[in-house]
Amino acid sequence: MTGEVVLSARNVSKIYGSTHALKGVNFDIRRGQVTTLFGENGAGKSTLMKILSGVVTPSSGEILLHNEPKTFHSTNDARACGIAIIHQELNLAPNMNVRDNLFIGREIMTATGVDYAEEARLTRELMLALEEDIDPLTPVESLRLGQQQVIEIARALSVNAQILIMDEPTSALSAVEVEVLFKIIRDLTARGVAIVYISHHLEEALEITDRAVVLRDGAMTAAADRSEIDLAWIVRNMVGDRFDLGSPPQGYEMGEVALEVRDLTVIGTGGIRLVDNLSLSVKAGEIVCIYGLMGAGRTELMESIAGRLSGSHGEILLKGNSVTGLSIGERIEQGLALVPEDRQRDGLVQTMTVGENLTLASIGEFIRGLIMSPRREKELVKEAIRNVTVKTSGGEAAIGSLSGGNQQKVVIGKMLATHPSVILLDEPSRGIDIGAKAEVFRLLAEKAREGLAVIYSTSEVGECLSVAHRIVVMHKGHISAIFDSSVSKERIMAASGESLVA
Repeated sequence: MTGEVVLSARNVSKIYGSTHALKGVNFDIRRGQVTTLFGENGAGKSTLMKILSGVVTPSSGEILLHNEPKTFHSTNDARACGIAIIHQELNLAPNMNVRDNLFIGREIMTATGVDYAEEARLTRELMLALEEDIDPLTPVESLRLGQQQVIEIARALSVNAQILIMDEPTSALSAVEVEVLFKIIRDLTARGVAIVYISHHLEEALEITDRAVVLRDGAMTAAADRSEIDLAWIVRNMVGDRFDLGSPPQGYEMGEVALEVRDLTVIGTGGIRLVDNLSLSVKAGEIVCIYGLMGAGRTELMESIAGRLSGSHGEILLKGNSVTGLSIGERIEQGLALVPEDRQRDGLVQTMTVGENLTLASIGEFIRGLIMSPRREKELVKEAIRNVTVKTSGGEAAIGSLSGGNQQKVVIGKMLATHPSVILLDEPSRGIDIGAKAEVFRLLAEKAREGLAVIYSTSEVGECLSVAHRIVVMHKGHISAIFDSSVSKERIMAASGESLVA
């Protein structure tokens, strides 16, 4: 029956060394309902979900499945009990195609081997349900990030789970893709599927939730039904009164033009102009936000300026000097740094420690000839951790031990350690909570006051009106409008081509 508790955590704790990730948490998942879990990065949300899905085991406490104690030794154990999870960070094999990613480890077998035709048929059905025109044989590495997120969702849906955990499922999705996902969620709950939903998009989560639970510093601080909560309730229980993304920094003179883009064009597959004859200039000390919907050309613009994309035409000038034709490393040496959209794939090395990741782009500062200075490296690591306020036990900690928000700070800290004059940040708040967002934007404002030219992109209109002095709106590869910080959300959205519903 709808509302029946199907999976529970009772007094669950998880300890990693000196870190208490969870502290005696009690959590219920109910049939046919969406239970939304809110909390800052590092609050323990992902840890709790990993315990419930068999990824890790609790240090103490117990898991009850249909009111019976249950121990999961692996995700296979949990999956056999009807529990599936969509992880916050994508867990796909990029060198394999979509079909094989969906059925890896649970191939459909016949007497003569794998039934690839049936797997492809089921893959097409899932793509149709998710309203994505993706061929089953398409290599995953050729898909954009949002499409890869859809594949991750499709894989979870393909196991016909009765308990589905969604950890940041919409972090890379467009507004249209989110609508499709919400339709699927409503269909699933109508069939009795229990869903746990984690998202840092608070308004979005309110739209889909039936019940909300808040974690803070590893402990449950609040729980209530949808009818009893609003945005203010969530924020208050998550971070107190710290919900402030800031305002454009004032009280200083901006410098000369630090970055100039002249007639930039980026050609994509089939000759499509992803960025079309775009020109833009940014001064030292200025913060510029690039806003646009999925496919507007924001990422292509950022990556082309940073030297990551081939096939682009136009000229890039840094402090009046052309860097067109220079490699990524050479542009970094000249003072141009990029924080990429996909921190896991492009921003971090998962086998390295926090400290090694922080100093990777500035390794020349502690190497003289063939001699490395461990003392200087440790100094740089401590300085970077302090500058970007990374919550970690130290530079020796594994990068995977950090929350998503703190991993993002490491990527930003790594690029700031190169002492850039211009920094580009592609969706810097993707997958991080409101507290971490505020810290990131405060950091950008502080660096702008010191003379750094900052350009960040976002698909969240609210973030445009935080610290940006100017908002540049893109639509289908063009600049469709440029506004100052006094503009309304409605005008920004209209300029992007987004339809407004009254």
